[in-house]
Order: sequence, then C-alpha cells, then structure tokens
Amino acid sequence: MRRSERRPEAYSARVLIVDDEPDIRELLELTLIRMGLGVDAVGSIAEAKSRLAEGKYDLCLTDMRLPDGEGLALVRHVAALPLDVPVAVITAYGSAENAVAALKAGAFDYVSKPVGLEQVRALVRSALSLPERDEPGAQAQSLIGDSQPIAAVRGMIGKLARTQAPVYISGESGSGKELAARLIHLNGARRDRPFVPVNCGAIPDTLVESEFFGYRKGAFTGAEHDRDGFFQAANGGTLFLDEVADLPLAMQVKLLRAIQEKRVRKVGSTQEEPVDVRIISATHQGLATLVHAGRFRQDLFYRLNVIELKMPPLRECREDIDRIATAILERLVRQTGRTAARLAPEAVAELARYGFPGNVRELENILERALALSASEDIGIDDLSLDPLAEVEPGAAESLPQHLDSVERKAILEALGKTGFNRTAAAKLLGITFRALRYRMQRLGIREPEPNSRSA
Repeated sequence: MRRSERRPEAYSARVLIVDDEPDIRELLELTLIRMGLGVDAVGSIAEAKSRLAEGKYDLCLTDMRLPDGEGLALVRHVAALPLDVPVAVITAYGSAENAVAALKAGAFDYVSKPVGLEQVRALVRSALSLPERDEPGAQAQSLIGDSQPIAAVRGMIGKLARTQAPVYISGESGSGKELAARLIHLNGARRDRPFVPVNCGAIPDTLVESEFFGYRKGAFTGAEHDRDGFFQAANGGTLFLDEVADLPLAMQVKLLRAIQEKRVRKVGSTQEEPVDVRIISATHQGLATLVHAGRFRQDLFYRLNVIELKMPPLRECREDIDRIATAILERLVRQTGRTAARLAPEAVAELARYGFPGNVRELENILERALALSASEDIGIDDLSLDPLAEVEPGAAESLPQHLDSVERKAILEALGKTGFNRTAAAKLLGITFRALRYRMQRLGIREPEPNSRSA
C-alpha cells in the first residue's frame, strides 16, 4: 500500500521521535498522535538504532544534538541501511549549516527550533506521501534515452525526488533543466501540489520582491487589493527558479532569508507568514564563477546548491538523438494535424553529426521548421537546414568549452605535479592567486591525492 493511501486513524503509519528533551518529545508525540499516527519516542541515538532494527517506521524525526552524538550520525546510519525510512531533523534556530549538512547527508527535510507545530505537521504529511521506492514514476518516460549520461540523470532524479533538499540544476541552454525539475516534483511527495516555474530574468528589478512575496493593498501606487506571490502560489509544492543567476543582489538577500526561515513577508505587511515550498533552481551560467566574480551571493549559492544535478548536452548523448527526434516529431505531427511525417535515414545520419549548440530545444526548433517546410511525409537533409558551422563528426574534436577545460586541467595538473601538489607554489607557477586555483580545481573536479597515494 502506498504511503499516500494509508489511513492515519488506523495507526498504519508509525513515527519514531528522537529527542533528549522530555518537554519537546512530549509535545511532538501529542501532536503526531492527534494526527492519528502511531508514535514511539526515545532520547538517544543508541535507542533509536535499536528501535529501527526491531520495528518498521514510516518516518524518523530526530533532534540534531543528542547525549550520545549528533542527529547527523542517525541520518547517515539510516541512509546506509536497506530501509525506506525518511529522516527529518530538528535544528537549532539560525543553524543553517546544520540544516544543509543534514540535507547533504540524505535527510528528507528539517524544521528549526523553536518548533512550529504547523511546520511539523506539513513535514510529516509530506514525508508520509512519498511513493514507495519500487513504485513507477509518474513521468518516468519523459526523459528519453538509454545513453550513460541520461541513465545517470534518471537515477539521480529518482534519488532527489525522495528528499526536500534544494536542488541546483546546471547545464547548457536547452538541455532540459525545467524538464528535470518537473520530474523531481512529479516523482516526489509534492507531486499533487503546485509546480510553479519562474523565469527570474524576465522580471523587472522593481517588481521582483512583490512578484515573489506578494503585496498588501495600498503598499504602492496601483496596489488596489492584496495579491499573493510565487511563494504563496507554490505553497505545499515546488518553486522552480529558472535563470536564478539573473536575480539582483538585493533580492538574493531576501530570497536567502525566505529559504532559511521558511517564512515570507508581503510588500506593505508587518507580519511574516509561513510557507512550505521546495526550491529547485537552474541556470545555464556557472553560479560558482559568478560567486567568484562577486555577482552572486556565496551564502545563497550554498543554500541553493545543496545537491547539484548536471544536465548533459545533447552532443554527449548522440546515441539517443534518433529516439528523441522521433518522439518530438510524433508530438509535432499530432499538434499540427498532419497525417504523418518521418525522418529519412540520411536526415537521421545528418542529425547525428550535428553539434547542437542549442541542445534539445534547438532540435525541436529544427524539426518544427522542417515539418513546416517539407512538402512530403519524408523529411530530408535539405528540410533540416542545419548550420554547417555547428556540424561535428562523432568522436571528432571537443566543443570549445570542453577543449578549454581540458587545456586548463592539463596545465593545473602539470603545475601540481612539479610542486608536489603544493597548491600555493602551483598557483605562483601558473600566475594566479591561491583562491583562483582552489576554485578552478573544484570546478574541474581535481582533488588532492590521499597521503598514501602521494607518497607512492
């Protein structure tokens, strides 16, 4: 039986509370019992591990600070077991670092002290709505392809759907970042609640705050009635911030507070109101690069980039191009009312050689144009009208970004090798600052070898 179908009044769902403060433990226990849930409460990690080994639970709610360790250890313990038990943590007020650490370790969600009972209820309802791990995803087939990069993304989406952690989706324009965000939403606990996509670059700076948080009547000229913002519209669901790098710095501060406190204040209001929103963000720009350049707040970057999902460019998934193109063409045929259309074999081969700087979005535009121009059911090479400058033979030279990354990685590794992995000396050899070298190593995935391997 799915969690969403369980009847709380029948006590078929059980929650394990782990907190060493009797007052808080009793408060949480009473709150959950009134929700019709079965509850066990313990005061230490050791007791919690014992209960988890003996019985079946649908949720574990643990404090971060316990007599025999941190709740983070319990999160990791459950993550390492073959248990389908989401773990939520209670963090100290303002302890953003602990919350982020818990989410990175695999926690489902967190709630801050002083504990707000409505927040707890919302968290519990969300956790108990998670689909079972073996339950087919609602839109599992929307991500087409069997290549290794697509398979990796599909697996990552399955994991991300089972947590409420903020997700940052990186990738080139047209690579399917919004589709990935929708799949995370549709395969998670919030699938029956709103998914609100927002193009951050399309909102004028003067309207950003009122669009995100809403406003009260009379807050400014033209505000003739109260209006909700994106956060209120997405309450209970997911807010997808596309091109988040385009947000002005002043708004970045307010967004950070809204994410941390899970509360927003409408323009013209003196009161904050709670919101239960999962944040997924995306941009085709490198957020880490913008942080380094001072154009994006570092603290907001760390809150958005709790978990990163990288969408591969279409040129790295060439074996999927035929299937993706066929699916897009079938959809376009239905939309336009055409009787039929198909790609000629030579057109398929030509698409496989193409570089696709605009990725899947460009492929869709190419096929839409070809369908409009083709006089027959067979779409040939001439109908595609591909840009000859973007054609790339499979296995040929890398794209420019890939080539530049390869050159940079080689230069850094050579400098590190000459200096015995002394980063200060390597930075001096390369003519850059230590901070710049550290950033480049992080971006390129260059890690310092373990002491044993270095000495070997």
